[in-house]
Amino acid sequence: MAKHPVPKKKTSKSKRDMRRSHHALVAPNLNACPHCHAKKLSHHICPSCGYYDGRQVLAV
Repeated sequence: MAKHPVPKKKTSKSKRDMRRSHHALVAPNLNACPHCHAKKLSHHICPSCGYYDGRQVLAV
């Protein structure tokens, strides 16, 4: 039977939770569309009006 690495000591709850401290989800940063003022993601086409960078890119 092949041997594989096994932890020598139990990881404490504190160490485990400190490692997971950066795993929380972050809400997306929404900006107002300059054309229709709807909320949209930066560097994306506006889903409500279809404008991007001052021109219509998508017919909505």
